[in-house]
Amino acid sequence: MKKRTWKKAVAISLTMAMSMSLAACGNKSDSDSGKGDDKKEDVGVTLDSIKLGEDYTDIKADLKFLTHKTDVVDTKFKDYITEFQKMYPNVNIEYEGITNYADDIITRLTTGDWGDICMIPPSVDKDELGNYFAKLGDKSKLAATYDERFLEQYSFEGTSYGAPSMVNVQGIVYNKKVFEQAGINELPKTPDEFLDALDSIKSKTDATPLYTNFAAGWTMTAWDAYIDGGATGDPDFVNTGLTKGENPFSDRGDGTGPYAVYNTLYEAVKRGYTEDDPTVTDWEGCKGMINRGEIGCMALGSWAIVQMQQAGDNGDDISYMPFPISVSGKQYIAAGGDYNYGINCNSSKDNQIAAMCYIKWLVEKSGFAQSEGGLSVVLGDEVPAALETISTIDFVVNNPAPDEEATLFNDVNNESELGINSSGAIPKEIVEQATMSGGKTMEDMVKEWNEKWTAAQEEHGVTH
Repeated sequence: MKKRTWKKAVAISLTMAMSMSLAACGNKSDSDSGKGDDKKEDVGVTLDSIKLGEDYTDIKADLKFLTHKTDVVDTKFKDYITEFQKMYPNVNIEYEGITNYADDIITRLTTGDWGDICMIPPSVDKDELGNYFAKLGDKSKLAATYDERFLEQYSFEGTSYGAPSMVNVQGIVYNKKVFEQAGINELPKTPDEFLDALDSIKSKTDATPLYTNFAAGWTMTAWDAYIDGGATGDPDFVNTGLTKGENPFSDRGDGTGPYAVYNTLYEAVKRGYTEDDPTVTDWEGCKGMINRGEIGCMALGSWAIVQMQQAGDNGDDISYMPFPISVSGKQYIAAGGDYNYGINCNSSKDNQIAAMCYIKWLVEKSGFAQSEGGLSVVLGDEVPAALETISTIDFVVNNPAPDEEATLFNDVNNESELGINSSGAIPKEIVEQATMSGGKTMEDMVKEWNEKWTAAQEEHGVTH
């Protein structure tokens, strides 16, 4: 029996759980879903059809909302509920913060015990979205208000099932004062310049040049987020260069692409520009450390900026820069939706409508995205101050795969067991091997990654 990754197992268990214990939502034809009369009908309300503060103001509902944002459940989110109830006084909302959200939400989905609203996990394939989540509207109609590029991740066959809580850009959070003390007057634009900058920080300051956050685990996936548009300038790279590309991890020889990203991490660790023992890094502690100037920079999405700024008295020292790769002399920065709000398609009609009103309010009125250092998905909303330093850099948003290939990247990724954007397997291996005496070289690892990826491609019908 062929070994499957945890995400493949998740997909199977989700499907089995739905077929055994939950009613499907009726987003596919009877012949497609196989559920016949057991399907739950759509409530007939969409995000674009709701006028906040005018429609459904007398609706009554008790909503449970599962969230990964455990740090603001008792502060910011309580304030949101208070503000929302000024419009919808009979809608009560209970947040449940989950620390190990990425894993635990899968279990909750399989049992059906997840309330009314959650942040959609990326392990749900596009063609399965309608089995768990209510329709939020036609993507083309929602695009009149929301940036269509960021609706694509959780849309299928023209229907949107998720609304982005915010849009992240993928760069490096850094301490300006540390860089100045190290004599770095211009931000690095290539991997070699970045490594030179780390060397200057090590030799001229007491700060750890690059903090990996290895022990936290999930933080390592930030490195995966750099390998597509930001490292290539190509919005089609995920589909053509990675999912269907030949040996995509090989060195291009020009300082671009996945190899350039991963090799930057390898060289930084190998040369001693990171913490002495990556197994004891401290995610919560690092926020104050970079604020105090004890860390030069960290590889994290833009969502981290505000957390680092608020972790001490030196918030003005925290800034953000693109990942140091240039394509033909030009820098790009990858942008994509953060966790998306999704509504349980098996909630009652009133709960679904109330949940839709609350999601619309969160996206359009709460200011959550800007307060978290992200971009709003709402067309025309202002860019937060935290991102003004990169406002002149071209954002690259990955183009969607055709519907017939909607699950192909996940299929290949799962089969390969490389865990891109899910487990951080590649960057974790890099840190481990670069730390070890006599560990694998980049060439050793690249060869293995390409072999695994090629085998997975062939398993799913991709040939070269």
